[in-house]
Amino acid sequence: EVELVESGGGLVQTGGSLRLSCLASGLTFDDEVNIAWFRQAPGRDREAISHISGRDGSTWSVDSVKGRFTISRDNAKNTVYLQMNSLKPEDTAVYYCNLRVRTTTLEYWGQGTQVTVSS
Repeated sequence: EVELVESGGGLVQTGGSLRLSCLASGLTFDDEVNIAWFRQAPGRDREAISHISGRDGSTWSVDSVKGRFTISRDNAKNTVYLQMNSLKPEDTAVYYCNLRVRTTTLEYWGQGTQVTVSS
């Protein structure tokens, strides 16, 4: 059974930093595995904020986090990271890891980790 576990969330002040981790088990990272980070703020829809390709390592981030958040992966550790700098109160949300296997319908979600940024 594939399982994703997020960690690294917490409470920080405006301008602070956090590094989120997503550890996968039951699956081996390779070029066919694409990973994204989503977040869901209270009362709002879940939003894709960053993505990293397994094929070429290319990345994408939503405009609101560009220049502040960086996605990366360590295939040997089956782990994807989201480095979050210059955090703002509007970044407060539950952050989720999403894994998709390219060319298949396989998709997996973690349970989420809470990030709270105080004013």
